[in-house]
Amino acid sequence: MASEATESTTHRLAPHQIILRPLVTEKGMHRSTRYNAYAFEINRQANKDDVRRAVEELFNVKVLRVHTQNRKGKPRRSRFSSGHTKDWKKAIVTLHSENRIDFF
Repeated sequence: MASEATESTTHRLAPHQIILRPLVTEKGMHRSTRYNAYAFEINRQANKDDVRRAVEELFNVKVLRVHTQNRKGKPRRSRFSSGHTKDWKKAIVTLHSENRIDFF
């Protein structure tokens, strides 16, 4: 009962706010052709249920599984100053065998 109350009072993100961009890499293309799994950069506040809902709404597909990863920013240097790139969150979404997402 308490989880229902907190869920209704929290701010829900729109699907286009959850999925920031697809990660189109060589490894990702291999994963999509062999395992029907696609990688996305997602909002850091989004959870697995949010990602599942957003992908199903945006691409009209059936999602089987969602894996999420919190990625640390890399150290970067420019002459005498040093810093870090921002931390980000990654989601790997496995689709039903009948569904596909075409990025190109």
